[in-house]
Amino acid sequence: MPNTPYRPLLLVLIAAAGTFALTMGARQSMGLFVGSINTQTALGLGSVSLAFAFGQLWWGLTQPFAGMVTDRYGPGRVLVVGVLLVALGTALIPLMTSTLGLILAIGVLAAGGAGMAGPATLMAATTRLVPPDKRGLATGIVNAGGSFGQFIFAPIAQGISAAAGWMASVQTLAALTLLALPAAWVLRAPPAVPNAPAAPREATGTAVKRALADPSYRLLAAGFFVCGFHVAFLGTHLPGVVAACGLPPEVGAWSLAMLGLFNIVGSLGIGWLMSRGPWRMKSLLSAIYAMRGLAVLLFLLAPKTTPVMLVFAAVMGVTFLSTVPPTAGLVARFFGPANMATLFGLVMVTHQMGGFLGAYLGGKAFEAFGSYDWIWYADIVLAVAAALLHLPIKETRPGPAAVPSAARA
Repeated sequence: MPNTPYRPLLLVLIAAAGTFALTMGARQSMGLFVGSINTQTALGLGSVSLAFAFGQLWWGLTQPFAGMVTDRYGPGRVLVVGVLLVALGTALIPLMTSTLGLILAIGVLAAGGAGMAGPATLMAATTRLVPPDKRGLATGIVNAGGSFGQFIFAPIAQGISAAAGWMASVQTLAALTLLALPAAWVLRAPPAVPNAPAAPREATGTAVKRALADPSYRLLAAGFFVCGFHVAFLGTHLPGVVAACGLPPEVGAWSLAMLGLFNIVGSLGIGWLMSRGPWRMKSLLSAIYAMRGLAVLLFLLAPKTTPVMLVFAAVMGVTFLSTVPPTAGLVARFFGPANMATLFGLVMVTHQMGGFLGAYLGGKAFEAFGSYDWIWYADIVLAVAAALLHLPIKETRPGPAAVPSAARA
């Protein structure tokens, strides 16, 4: 792919990272309101967690279909619909008083919109724009945008809640997501490549069958399931973990903010390593998962004070979504950018299946045992399993010579 002009590339990165910041910031701040929604509706933590868990699953399920539309027509229209749905679903949350209502607002509208305007669409748009040697850093920048949104939104949401109540806070987050709409115009189509010959395109169904038959792709998806379990549990229940430790609500907000802030460091760092460092992407992923398991173990053994909680959130932040750039990078390396949105979207489905369990079982475990300890134990086991699953992945592919040229477009 020829080099693109610097200014359009910069604009696209700002648009993609900014969109991810707004949608992810609103979505990842919802954990602050779990207790308030439970108090308001009296449905029970398990029922509220179910709505959030369904949102995790639906966020993943929408991405392959959004990816198919993106691959065929470009990301502009997908992003417009996605952003509008995020705003609508978020705005409706305070009006819902039943489990089905919460599932509709949180799990279908807001999560579905965030999936459409999520990593599959944004990473695909970015991957197509930049040359292969810049993709790692570029996807790291986009991924860091989501983390920056979480860092900014969580304290804002907590501040508005303290001043005007949680309902006003949720409505404000809904309005803020609409600021992402101009990005859809910037990302509406890939920039034209002068004198580029038209290349045949591999059919989506053929690309999907080829991916599902690849053992390395399946191992990558299995590892991403673990990432989803971990991320959804933290995003939904970390404020509850803080409360269970007897710490004030402000610590919960700042813990979420620390997740976002230090994931910027992790995302940019992993992107730099992918672009400049000697590390294989599968090795980076194994190291990230191993680091998660060790950090959770040390947290369980440590005293539960505010400094410990913030340091733990910072360490978790480094690993929080830093799995996304190397996972997306491996999908692009395996199969090329032509069907990138679809194939990465399928990997995101497994991520969100794990997310469903992380969000739902977190609430059910607390209802059953009065603590989150058993979820932490499961998280450690899963992290070790994910670290091991990535080791057999064959990163150096003989494939490009054996696959249709359209797949390498």
